[in-house]
Amino acid sequence: MTERVARFAPSPSGYLHRGHAYSALTAAGAGDRFIVRIEDIDTARCRREFEAALFEDLAWLGLRWETPVRRQSDHTGDYQAALERLRGAGLVYRCFKTRAELMDESARAPHGPVAPYIGSALPAAEEARRLAAGEPFAWRLSIGAAKARLGAAFDQLDFVEEGGGPNGEHGRLSAAPEAAGDVILARKGLGVAYHLAVVVDDALQGVNLVVRGADLFEAVGVQRLLQTLLDLPAPAYHHHPIRLGPDGKRYAKRDRAETLRALRAGGMTPAALRSELGFPNRASSPAEAKRNAGDP
Repeated sequence: MTERVARFAPSPSGYLHRGHAYSALTAAGAGDRFIVRIEDIDTARCRREFEAALFEDLAWLGLRWETPVRRQSDHTGDYQAALERLRGAGLVYRCFKTRAELMDESARAPHGPVAPYIGSALPAAEEARRLAAGEPFAWRLSIGAAKARLGAAFDQLDFVEEGGGPNGEHGRLSAAPEAAGDVILARKGLGVAYHLAVVVDDALQGVNLVVRGADLFEAVGVQRLLQTLLDLPAPAYHHHPIRLGPDGKRYAKRDRAETLRALRAGGMTPAALRSELGFPNRASSPAEAKRNAGDP
């Protein structure tokens, strides 16, 4: 039987809170192997002090994970190689539109839901002029080119949901990548975006069960498309409910949710937090129990 490899992949842009703890415990209990990955491609916000703190928090929770831990900032070459494959196949194009221009286009669109952005490459001469002028641009994945490359297989892209989407979606589901439009995969001088980095990482690390919050459910479509275009394996997905605080709002770093460090300093025990989050036992699964067998 194939080993289940699950991962917890936080961004070290702040201290962990209850929502992170719930996700980490869910992932640790779901797989035969548990991987922690540091997603720090946003170098402007990520800091090593937060990275060190999150390892302390996970250890305090009683979790064990495989080492060495993959840090995205150490593997930019892998992501650039994937981008070059897509570029070589004519699946991405340079988009020079600014955020202000895109917002203006949305404002001028008919009333109703904002349609996903669909664009195309500029004429060669115009693109060359803008590049020579040093204008910033983003590499966008072309849905049109992807459809042309995959043919009927494009509409057949699907995935297995073992948890539940925002509306209870479960089982084998249509991926529908066109719903996201031509997403940005990289920006000039700023490296690659989340969608591309995460599918490369999951494939290289052998992750076959992606455990994460239901707020990322809509990302599956683009990621399944990228996996197919890059000939990468398709993992199963387990989206879990988003944890809410007493005020009914989701726990979030930007809202300064109470951190695990603060809970620890206030005297809360790992067992008490596990119980509060619905993980009353020391181990969430036989696999976790085996990994933690050597704990004091």
